[in-house]
Amino acid sequence: MINSGKGIVVKLGRTQGNNVLPTPYYRCVSRCVRRSFLCGEDRFTGQSYEHRRAWVEESLLFLSSVFAIDVCAYVAMSNHTHVVDCVDKDLADNLLTEEVIRRWHLLYQGTLLSQKYQRGDTLSKGEMTSLEETVTIYRQSITSNSLNNVVSLTC
Repeated sequence: MINSGKGIVVKLGRTQGNNVLPTPYYRCVSRCVRRSFLCGEDRFTGQSYEHRRAWVEESLLFLSSVFAIDVCAYVAMSNHTHVVDCVDKDLADNLLTEEVIRRWHLLYQGTLLSQKYQRGDTLSKGEMTSLEETVTIYRQSITSNSLNNVVSLTC
């Protein structure tokens, strides 16, 4: 759900992506299923999952360095997380092609052209045109889908 600033709350499905026009701030919730524990202690078995709390924090910080978001606040509960994020669209819009590709390759393999470009190989004019289209998609993805990725990759 998002608050548009006019008292209107809009709920967006994950498949719709995130529209950063109303507000750059989002509260995301991700739950574990089937009585799985993310953190804390399972009161039925006595098994502790507390070691995962640090993993959740490290994952959030890593993913915020890949995507164009700032983690404003988060909490890792026993079976779910709450994350308040701010999408930094200006940052994404001003990243150089090299930086967009570098960030993308931290999580994804990319395309043969993006790999070739990152290695410093010479690209033909047609390859550069194709790469520019790919980078446009990557740039949009590190803002519009970043919240879904951050939340789903941490739980």
